[in-house]
Amino acid sequence: MTENFVETTAQNFVETTALPDTGVAFLTLNRPEQRNPLSSEAMRDVTAALRKLGDDDTTRVVVIRAAGPVFSAGHDLKEMIGRTLEDEQAIFDTCVEMMQAVQEIPQPVIASVQGAAVAAGCQLAASCDLVVASSNAVFGTPGVKIGLFCSTPMVALSRAIGRKRALQMLLTGETIDAETAADWGLVNLVVAPEDLDGQTRALAAKITKASPLTVKIGKQAFYRQIDLPQGEAYQAMAETMATNAVTCDAQEGMQAFVEKRTPQWQGK
Repeated sequence: MTENFVETTAQNFVETTALPDTGVAFLTLNRPEQRNPLSSEAMRDVTAALRKLGDDDTTRVVVIRAAGPVFSAGHDLKEMIGRTLEDEQAIFDTCVEMMQAVQEIPQPVIASVQGAAVAAGCQLAASCDLVVASSNAVFGTPGVKIGLFCSTPMVALSRAIGRKRALQMLLTGETIDAETAADWGLVNLVVAPEDLDGQTRALAAKITKASPLTVKIGKQAFYRQIDLPQGEAYQAMAETMATNAVTCDAQEGMQAFVEKRTPQWQGK
């Protein structure tokens, strides 16, 4: 992960890197010796980093990746033993806030998964807008094996891969490989380990060519309509598309298409 950084900031559990002139920022889980656990502190760090990037107009795409051989082993179980109900509730509220932040920031978020993503680590990958996975990656929700059903990961997982496949993973606790995850809809691309970084960047670069204003409108609209009944979804999206159509970038894009030239985006 050696790069020419514009800016690198490190918190306790996450490192944020902005690359020059690309519009791509990398958020790196940075406790490889502990398998990148999602402790309460780590989740707060990730949420804070996402919110900061979400407010940055120069950031067009966010990539979440991890140092070491494991993407994330999920929650730090050590902080969950011998705690009160209120303590446990606080942990999962922090988790929900992080997962929602992934989808609430205006920029698309890509998970670049190099190894095992299990439990809340699988949830984090499933919550991202897109996932690029190494062929070495595996995904799982093994909580049932230790008496703690992966109920919050179930929310993201079931929406990504459907009921039957999600329940298979949740009830057995078994992992699936990257190819299966792609076949089931959890992963967009499976690549050779040595190509993971390059393919992730290539996907991000394709997104940065579009109008950032249009991408923001589209991402927000996607999550707004996805769970609505079809009629309500069409009604809401017709209004959204009409509003989009009168923006400066839509007008510029349509005019550029007619004139057979490259559009010059103005919106943010």
